[in-house]
Amino acid sequence: MNVNIEIDPRLEHLAEAPIPTAHGVFRVLVFRYRDPNAHPGLSDEHLALVMGDVTDGEDVPVRVHSECLTGEVLGSLKCDCKEQLEAAQATVCQCGRGVILYLRQEGRGIGLANKIKAYSLQAQGADTVEANERLHLPVDARQYDVAAAMLRYLQVRSLRLMTNNPEKVESLERLGISVTGRIPVHVPANEHSQAYLAVKRDRMRHALPEQLGSSDKK
Repeated sequence: MNVNIEIDPRLEHLAEAPIPTAHGVFRVLVFRYRDPNAHPGLSDEHLALVMGDVTDGEDVPVRVHSECLTGEVLGSLKCDCKEQLEAAQATVCQCGRGVILYLRQEGRGIGLANKIKAYSLQAQGADTVEANERLHLPVDARQYDVAAAMLRYLQVRSLRLMTNNPEKVESLERLGISVTGRIPVHVPANEHSQAYLAVKRDRMRHALPEQLGSSDKK
């Protein structure tokens, strides 16, 4: 590691190993990040999946991905999180190098229990924004200081961000990370995620098409 890189003292590198996936072999690094402002129900351990040589640090394809247990583990069709993660892995593989940061920010940073409470309100007709507001919670509580710290640890100086969310781009730039481009991650909607994606587009500024399309999932 370049000794001139300034490492955030809140970041601790805990472990590292290769892991084979359907999209190739990634190097997985586990970090602990001590953030006193994070929701107490969130884990302070975060992952970086790295493929190829990113040590030149320029224009690296990067995905900053937030944990979604309901979609990625339980198979919920209410969101596109699992498909976005898999699309990011495929893109990194196609590029031959890149980084995926897996941040433990369940429920856009409000924690798993609050996320399920919001799901209950959504089942009664609230959209994702309204549900959080009724619970007196932020619409999006995520912060990206940990992402910036991990990118600096990995010596990524500039990146092309895999996202549809302009807030991620703006947040990283405010933290001093150079974002030189954006790679869209569009996932077809299904009957359960159509409204969720529409709210992202219409109320949260996500760069999604007017016609969201549909998948074959039932």
